[in-house]
Amino acid sequence: MSERGLKLAAPIAVGIVILATWEAVVRWSAIPPYILPGPILIGEALWRDGPSLFFSLLVTLRITLVALAAAVVLGGAIAVLFAQSRLLELSFFPYAVILQVTPIVSIAPLIIIWVNDTFLSLLICAWIVAFFPVVANTTLGLNSADRNLVALFRLYGASRWQSLRFLRLPSALPYFLGGVKISGGLALIGAVVAEFVAGTAGTETGLASRILEAGNRLEMPKLFAALLLLSLTGILIFVALSWLSRALLSHWHESALPEEE
Repeated sequence: MSERGLKLAAPIAVGIVILATWEAVVRWSAIPPYILPGPILIGEALWRDGPSLFFSLLVTLRITLVALAAAVVLGGAIAVLFAQSRLLELSFFPYAVILQVTPIVSIAPLIIIWVNDTFLSLLICAWIVAFFPVVANTTLGLNSADRNLVALFRLYGASRWQSLRFLRLPSALPYFLGGVKISGGLALIGAVVAEFVAGTAGTETGLASRILEAGNRLEMPKLFAALLLLSLTGILIFVALSWLSRALLSHWHESALPEEE
């Protein structure tokens, strides 16, 4: 079997074993469905409630993607500013760290109160969680340009813009894409956590609201089905961003080039 086939077959085989063991333990121990449902019940709930759960997933996904886009644009711009001025980096980077290490559940209620718009408040919460990896990784990449090449650019009289465009940005691209891959999952987490804190209700609500409703009604199969959709969404986001990273780096960067046999 080829390495690519093995990468696909191995995790699928492990997943089948885990699901079979899970179902066997639930049946053998006679665990009530309202405590721990088996994979079969979860699959039935996903089939039965799939349309409503999928609609709620689209609401959460919209917040996630917009927050990720804002993190990419604003985080990248902030990193470029930091790379252009050491004083700016020293002055403002600690505050980015403070936002990152402050639990979003502690500041989300304040944001929801201050911002008189549910979507915008959830978006801000998700952005706060997602933007730091882009800023930190891109700043590191911009500052990691080869010192000899930096000196060469100066020797030939390259402007600050030329050095940024032709040297620092290309050298920072792998770092930037690595930060984006991390931020993709964090944006989804931030959106879900913000929805939990907001406690939104109604027809146009995210998947977190469906999880809360299912938990309050002890509909554990539906709850697990919603969690499964969230997990699959996170995996798809990571796979898509990984593919984008390989597509942008495959022709020139060592991290994406095939190994020589």
